[in-house]
Amino acid sequence: MASARGPAYLLTLGRWRRGLGIATQSRALAALVPGVSQVDNKSDFLGKRSHRRHPGILQLSHVRLPQVLVDAAQLLLLESSMPNMEKQVQALTNYLWSRHLPVEPEDLQRRAVHLEKKFLENADSCQMEKLCGEVLHALRRTTYHWQELSEGLSLVYMAARLDGGFAAVSRAFHEIQARLPEFQPQTLMDFGSGTGSVTWAAHSTWGQSLREYMCVDSSAAMLELAEKLLKGGSGSGMPYVPGVFFRQFLPVSPKVQFDVVVSAFSLSELPSKANRTDVVQTLWRKTGHFLILVENGTKAGHSLLMDARDLVLNGKEKSPLDPRPGFVFAPCPHELPCPQLTASKPLACSFSQAYHPIPFSWNKKPKEEKFSMVILARGSPEEANRWPRITQPVLKRPRHVHCHLCCPDGHMQHAVITARRHGRDLYRCARVSSWGDRLPVITPSELPPSPAQDPPES
Repeated sequence: MASARGPAYLLTLGRWRRGLGIATQSRALAALVPGVSQVDNKSDFLGKRSHRRHPGILQLSHVRLPQVLVDAAQLLLLESSMPNMEKQVQALTNYLWSRHLPVEPEDLQRRAVHLEKKFLENADSCQMEKLCGEVLHALRRTTYHWQELSEGLSLVYMAARLDGGFAAVSRAFHEIQARLPEFQPQTLMDFGSGTGSVTWAAHSTWGQSLREYMCVDSSAAMLELAEKLLKGGSGSGMPYVPGVFFRQFLPVSPKVQFDVVVSAFSLSELPSKANRTDVVQTLWRKTGHFLILVENGTKAGHSLLMDARDLVLNGKEKSPLDPRPGFVFAPCPHELPCPQLTASKPLACSFSQAYHPIPFSWNKKPKEEKFSMVILARGSPEEANRWPRITQPVLKRPRHVHCHLCCPDGHMQHAVITARRHGRDLYRCARVSSWGDRLPVITPSELPPSPAQDPPES
């Protein structure tokens, strides 16, 4: 969908600023205005690397779990001898993907009134008792009910979600690592840690620097399972990842912060919006550098993340211990309302990560994990890089490329890029880019002013 402001993008390479991995302003690639092409010969990365490796490339190849984790998961499932595991895994997977957020009390009451009116239209006065039962039955069928995970259900959850969760979080971590290679976190907190996939993904990304992993989960069964996975599938022995600590309750004191704070597929488990608000505020107070939130790539998951994003960005209460504001590091190139949600036909802003699943008998290779994410960082919004984000699969056609972009002005833009109109460099960069990558461009307002020309001599 074209921007309400028109195709006003003069596509240029941005800058890698010190501290956020953005190099010096270098080369104008082209304009999306038809027939206009502008190229600056003072190239930066194009003189050092191929188009295929431009700085906006963020997609990972097929993610693989550490072999020691795969072996531990297979051992635990083999020892459990649970019947119909494949059917249970499929049922849980379908349930987790299709669920909606827990219903608020006010919405539940409105839903009950609506159902009651619907049934009353076709009910006799003598059927009131039956009517009440039908209303309650309909509410039970259409309302999500949270339940604590038992030991058996924890194993089913591990078989269903360990690999996919690992892939999604690995992609989020890779975004930070690729753009900020100098960032070396030492501490991490994982809220709703579950099977510990965040710990494993963080260790795979920053294992050389991380010294402390705080795993928080209200389920004792899940904490026990995560600890067994760290120890190779047994309750004894040395953990594969050192420095991991487990807690059942979220520490609320803002005195201790963590370099990276993560909540992956956990906010949707909270029973109400008020609970989510309290948790997000607490997680932000605990954040030293990055707060990473990941949910299912559905409209419900994306909407939840946008609520959390706006809560942090619009938060008026500043912690006296860390008054630094927050800004969106990824995926949004702006702090404006999400154009995907405000469109006439709202869509989820989601991404896809390919991965090799744990080789259980029912798993096919490879798989794709569809997820939504938001990465919030402490600091000044001026430090953020504002390259447009590619929000859909890139359509490569003969001699032209279709890119759907979320732009810094808060609008969506459908760009059709050709070598003839926009130059060889931009065309090649767009052609090798993928869904979720950033196109290295900035808006005309961010360009330096053109030098004034002397008036012609009379």
